[in-house]
Amino acid sequence: MLELSNISMRFGGLHVLHDVNLKVPQGAIFGLIGPNGAGKTTVFNIITGLLRPSGGNVVFDGKSLVGVKPHRITRAGVARTFQNIRLFKEMTLLENVVVGAYRHMHYGVGGLLFSLPNFRKHEAQARERALELLSWMRLDHKANDLADNLSYGEQRRLELARALATEPRLLLLDEPVAGMNTGERAELMREIEAIRGRGYTILMIEHDMHFVMGLCETIAVLNFGKIIASGEPESIRNNEQVIEAYLGRDDEEDEQAAEVRA
Repeated sequence: MLELSNISMRFGGLHVLHDVNLKVPQGAIFGLIGPNGAGKTTVFNIITGLLRPSGGNVVFDGKSLVGVKPHRITRAGVARTFQNIRLFKEMTLLENVVVGAYRHMHYGVGGLLFSLPNFRKHEAQARERALELLSWMRLDHKANDLADNLSYGEQRRLELARALATEPRLLLLDEPVAGMNTGERAELMREIEAIRGRGYTILMIEHDMHFVMGLCETIAVLNFGKIIASGEPESIRNNEQVIEAYLGRDDEEDEQAAEVRA
């Protein structure tokens, strides 16, 4: 569904990405991991049109996204959440999700100003869909509460519901469990699996290795702007280059390694 071919990115003299290649199959949950500053969010910004790569190509569903405006990429079926939550906190949960559905509403300025039948029809459909998505996130009972009154974990789930309201085929999640407690992470894991089960493809950035290893079928590791490994979770877990660059070793493993060397 998504393919990045030889993507490079330079900011002046700083080379942030070096010939990054990724293939995300349709229906997959694909993880992109790596240390802070490795270039992961830059990859997301390139996919969603916020940045234009210095070289290479991004192809989604057979069509290049390079040079395409972000709102057109959304219309093509790509949605994302952000590392820092971006909600309309003075609006209700229902209103936040309805905002995400507006790209599907075609009623014109006159319909909006005079509340014409076509406007009322689309508005009712958007609210119905928003309530359904809130129920997926188990937030429908708070539909009329202000987003500002939600817990941190609930705000994360609301942002996910709003992204789904754009009706994407590919969902990009930027550190979806950042700041969550253990229970919230387990709950979101179940919800993401359920979302994939409804036909969505998911590409995520995440630092929580338990979450990534338990959820993703394929993981790519980015370090200093280069993909240093890609494969199934077990192969990534045991990859010496990945261990040295990112995962690290626990104290016991270090002691055993020292004994072997002695």
